[in-house]
Amino acid sequence: MATPSEKLAESLEILHKLQEQGRIAIRSRDLTRTHRERLCKNGFLQEVIKGWYIPARPDETTGESTAWYAAFWPFCADYLGHSKDKDWCLSPEQSLLLHAENWTVPKQLLLRATKARNHITALPYGTSLLDIRASLPDNKDIIVKDGLHLFSLSAALIACAPGFYKQNPTDMRAALSIVGDASEVLNQLLEGGHSTIAGRLAGAFRNIGRDRIADDIANAMRAAGYEVRENDPFDTQIPVALAAREQSPYVNRIRLMWQAMRGEIIERFPPAPGLPKDIRAYLKHVEDIYTTDAYHSLSIEGYRVSRELIEQVRSGSWNPDTNPEDQKHKDALAARGYWQAYQKVHDSVEQVLQGDAAGTVADDAHRIWYREMFAPGVAAGLLRPADLAGYRNAPVYIRRSMHVPPSREAVRDAMPALFDLLREETEASVRVVLGHFIFVYIHPYIDGNGRMGRFLMNVMLAGGGYPWTVVPVEKRDDYMAALEEASVNQNIIPFTNFLAQLVDDGLKGRSAPKIPE
Repeated sequence: MATPSEKLAESLEILHKLQEQGRIAIRSRDLTRTHRERLCKNGFLQEVIKGWYIPARPDETTGESTAWYAAFWPFCADYLGHSKDKDWCLSPEQSLLLHAENWTVPKQLLLRATKARNHITALPYGTSLLDIRASLPDNKDIIVKDGLHLFSLSAALIACAPGFYKQNPTDMRAALSIVGDASEVLNQLLEGGHSTIAGRLAGAFRNIGRDRIADDIANAMRAAGYEVRENDPFDTQIPVALAAREQSPYVNRIRLMWQAMRGEIIERFPPAPGLPKDIRAYLKHVEDIYTTDAYHSLSIEGYRVSRELIEQVRSGSWNPDTNPEDQKHKDALAARGYWQAYQKVHDSVEQVLQGDAAGTVADDAHRIWYREMFAPGVAAGLLRPADLAGYRNAPVYIRRSMHVPPSREAVRDAMPALFDLLREETEASVRVVLGHFIFVYIHPYIDGNGRMGRFLMNVMLAGGGYPWTVVPVEKRDDYMAALEEASVNQNIIPFTNFLAQLVDDGLKGRSAPKIPE
C-alpha cells in the first residue's frame, strides 16, 4: 500500500506534466478529484474560481498573493481562450498598456466580446474580469500577445478614450513612441473618416516630438477632404527626447517616469552637502557601519543572520556547515557574499568621492558587485557559474507585488537606459531615489535585486556627499509599500519621503539602526 508521501509524489508528477505543457490555468477535468484534492490540501494547487486552479507553493503563507499575481496574465489568457474561444479582445486601453510593456496586474481587467453578459467575474485578492458586450475590431486589427487578444497598436490608438491620455500619460507616450511612420495609423483613419481622432493623434505625436508623423496625419486627412483640427490630448509637455522605436518601449517608459518624478524628489529630499573634504573619514564610516548594514540588508531579504556570523565572515573565521541545503549554510553564504560585494562597493564609493561620475562608476562596477555577492554560492555548488554571467534569462516576479518586471529582452535595453539617465542627471537627490527605484523596477537579476538596489543607492548618495544610509529591517513593510506605490501607481512621493527621512537622520548625526542583541 502506498504511503502518503508516495501518493503525493504521484499527484505532483501529474501536475508536473501539465506544467511541462505550459499550462498555468488548470481545469478540474485535467485532474481526478483525488489528485486535485490532495494537491490543494498540501498547498501545491490553489483555486481561482470554481473549476479553475493555478499551481502554488506550499511554503507560501496563508493569504500570500505572489502565486496569483505571477499567474494572472497566463491564467486570464487560458481561461478566456477556453470560455470565449476567439470571440474576445482586451479593451483598447488595456491593449495600449500591454503594447507599452506595462504588465502591472490591474484591479479589473476589461474585455470585449460580442456575446458578453456585461458580467464581473471575481478573482483572488480583489482582482476581477469585466466582460462587456461590444463589437470587436476586424481580424486584421487583432493581435495575439502571450495568448492575450489585443487591439493592434494602431487600432487601439484610434479606439481608446480621449481621457486615457491624461489618466496614463507615461504609458500613452510610450505607446505612441513605438509608431515609426504615419502610414501605420493613416489607413484606418482614412477608411473610417476619423477626422476628430486624427486631430487628437496629430496633437499627441507632436507632444512627444514626432512632428513629421503629426504633419503627415494632418496633411493626408486634409488632402482626402477632411477638416482636421489638431488637439493635444495631454495636459503637459515633456522636455525629454524619446528613443527610437527599435528599442523596447520600456526605455521610453523609464525616461518618461524619470522626468515626471524628478520634480517631486527635488522638492522633498535634503539638499546635497557636496563631496566631503575628508575622504578618509567618509570611507572609515562606510567601513564602521558594515556590520549594521549587512544585518539589516540581509534581514530585509529574509536571511537570518547575527552579529556574530557577520563578524566571523568579516574576519575570515567563518566555518560553514557541510550540508549546502541547510538554511544556516545558505544564510552564511549570503553573509559571505555580502561581505565580498561590500568591499567592491567601498571601492566604487572611493572612486566617486575622488570625483568620478557616480553613474559611470556604477555602470562599470555593478556587474562586479553582483558576481562577488553570489560567488560563494557558486563555490558551494548551489549556483551554476553561468548564473553570474549577466542579467537574467528568465521571467521574475516580486513577492506580493502587482508590478510585473520587464521581459529578459527588455532588460537589456532598460539597464543601459538607466545608467544613461544616472549620467545625465544633475541632481544628486534624483540619482539617489530613482537609481534605487528604477533598478528594482527593472529587476535585472533573478535574485539579489534589493541588495543591489541599496548598494546603488549608497553609491549615488556618496556622489552627493550624503552619508551611507541603512534601510532598517524594522521599516521593511513601509519600505516595500513605498516601492509598490511607485511601481504600480507611478507615485514616487512615499518612497522619496521614506528615504529622505533616513538620509536626514544621518545628516543630523542621529544614530544608525541597531542590531538586536
